[in-house]
Amino acid sequence: MQDAYEITLGEVTVTRIEEMHGPIMPADQFFPDLPEQAWRDHRESLVPDHLGAEDAMVHVAMQTWLLRSGGRTILVDTGVGNDKARPAVAAWDHLQLDYLGNLARAGVRPEDVDVVVNTHLHVDHVGWNTRLVDGVWVPTFPNATYLMPKADFDFWNPANNPDIAGGVNENVFEDSVAPVHAAGQVQLWETSHPIDAHLRLEAAPGHTPGSSVVKLHSGRDRALFAGDLLHTPLQVTHPEHNSCFCEDPAQARWTRRRLLGWAVDNTALVLPAHFSGHSALEVKDMGSGFAIRKWAPFARY
Repeated sequence: MQDAYEITLGEVTVTRIEEMHGPIMPADQFFPDLPEQAWRDHRESLVPDHLGAEDAMVHVAMQTWLLRSGGRTILVDTGVGNDKARPAVAAWDHLQLDYLGNLARAGVRPEDVDVVVNTHLHVDHVGWNTRLVDGVWVPTFPNATYLMPKADFDFWNPANNPDIAGGVNENVFEDSVAPVHAAGQVQLWETSHPIDAHLRLEAAPGHTPGSSVVKLHSGRDRALFAGDLLHTPLQVTHPEHNSCFCEDPAQARWTRRRLLGWAVDNTALVLPAHFSGHSALEVKDMGSGFAIRKWAPFARY
């Protein structure tokens, strides 16, 4: 471990880059079919990192996993972004955050980034794909290849999906996806895609049609950059419960169990996109679900 925000897995260095963290939604809205008793039963382990002490608000982080692997700089997910019109989520509308400053403090300039991985194309995973320059959305990372799942690229294109209007992904394709595609920097993939000798993208559908994860195999270490497989540690114990944002609930449940099982079998570190607190964890089998084996040595938010 180099510092409180960086760990080494095999030959890959993993750095946590924060965009923001804090309360996001009431638990009963975020997870409408997760019983209130489950939150009460696990309250001691969830408060204050993952659940508000007084208001039952779920706490999450918007963050990027910065990977240095094989001589390249790779970003996994890019948060909400600045200056974006987000009418469905007032807290994300026209943000002004120091994400690029946080990236710079980790030693990375936008032009240094070789690969951007969007695990899926929800609003809070693609925001820093672009930035506003003289009124025009341009790729934030001018030298990067942006890896996007084709299933999500097609699904979230408003030309194919009129239901996007009025939802959380309104304007997202237009300001955070299409400009990068127009610049010729997008590579679409299906099923699986090798990033390098240590990292591979794999389809993990359910949350969205194109949701994916990045698996790390390096030396003796294994890791799962899990995207939105999980939004709260309570889903480790109760993997049968989805967030309200899962497009295919049955498939999301199946995918969650399958990948948590893989993490157990491989003693893999699980790094979800949105966990606050220590952000990453190892899991173990426990009855009909799983349990937290230990947290990663990242400093708590």
